Amino acid sequence: MDDGYPDRTVGCQLRKAVPLTPRIKICGLTRIDDLQLAVQAGADALGLVFYPPSPRCVDLSTAARLAHAVPPFVSIVGLFVNADPAVVRTTLAALPIHLLQFHGEEDESYCRQFDRPYIKAARVRPGMDLLQYAASFPSAQAILLDAFVDGYGGGGKVFDWTLVPPVLGKSLILSGGLDADNVGEAVRRLRPEAVDVSSGVEASKGVKDANKMHAFVAAVRAAGSMSGDSCETF
Repeated sequence: MDDGYPDRTVGCQLRKAVPLTPRIKICGLTRIDDLQLAVQAGADALGLVFYPPSPRCVDLSTAARLAHAVPPFVSIVGLFVNADPAVVRTTLAALPIHLLQFHGEEDESYCRQFDRPYIKAARVRPGMDLLQYAASFPSAQAILLDAFVDGYGGGGKVFDWTLVPPVLGKSLILSGGLDADNVGEAVRRLRPEAVDVSSGVEASKGVKDANKMHAFVAAVRAAGSMSGDSCETF
């Protein structure tokens, strides 16, 4: 299939430099019990949402209690959507956030003003130039690819993975409708540096399911261990 990108087999060969097992972020945590279960399941990073329209949004008081329960060597990610910079700064002053995630229409100058490592989300849809998008955020640690849905993420929708270029030019974090049933295929095909899940491990919005979290982590690890010498193409 000619999608305008270089040969995908070549791209997959280049991705063999990526660690075999992607890092795992579980996002949208609202309860300490769920956070502890996510850590026990094997999450490397935990996402706290600071976007008021989201059913997974937490206030600073709740976020502080959650952050206090995070053990060493597990990263806390703060997710914002088109937030007033003062809101971001207030949150950073109050909480030990290791990484910022910007999920709206923020530009690079906005994202880098906080002097904190950040990732930038791209809401993927046909016709979007992901190479140009990634190049427009040179200071980002990674580009997170999510489905284009109303509400800026958390919609449980999978986007068309063939829209992802073989080499993005930045570290790739894959999101968008991932769950234990499809994340293995996603890892084998796209070889992301990390995967991000929210609704795919929930019992209801903002309430995580321990069994789903364990199944998701197990699927990621199994796919990573099997993908070292394989290059699936579309």
